[in-house]
Amino acid sequence: MQADPLFARRRRFIGLAGAWALSGALTRSAATEPAGSERPMWRSAPRLHITGTDGRTRTLADSIAGKVTAVQLMFTGCSAICPTQGALFGALATRLRSNAVQLLSISIDVLGDSPARVAEWQNRFGRHDAWLAAVADAKDVDRLASFMKGASARPGTHTAQVFVFDREARLRYRSEEAPDLGDVEVLLAKAALAA
Repeated sequence: MQADPLFARRRRFIGLAGAWALSGALTRSAATEPAGSERPMWRSAPRLHITGTDGRTRTLADSIAGKVTAVQLMFTGCSAICPTQGALFGALATRLRSNAVQLLSISIDVLGDSPARVAEWQNRFGRHDAWLAAVADAKDVDRLASFMKGASARPGTHTAQVFVFDREARLRYRSEEAPDLGDVEVLLAKAALAA
């Protein structure tokens, strides 16, 4: 009995299409280290400067070393995704049960935001001792965004991802875009266990 040539061509096409899609997904995965990736990144925080709501300037690494830290990039003039990000960290801060975990919001609007303005923004969502906020240094903002996203940042771009660092100030996980509370809690727990 001879095989139907049309059926054989369809099977070959489906097989090739599946292989192509899988190879594309694997290539994207390796290139972008997607959110919630189980593969540790081990990327140490660069020596970038931020100024906290207390007015003190320190490096990002010094601000997060010693604690598992979830970081978000935001700015107070944002009316699209930043209020949701503030609400996420406000809710998350009330659920933290360990002094070994903290949150950090960093404004990337170095011309429009000041530490005082970021503190006002933070107060709208429920200020908490475990939730720090700061403004990036003007000369470091592009490098900060590029490091966090794992790709060159285009000027004016913004992300709703959360970036999770371990106690050694190493970036371990990038969340999906606009994660929910449970997603961030899982990534914090993974970073705490892996550190």
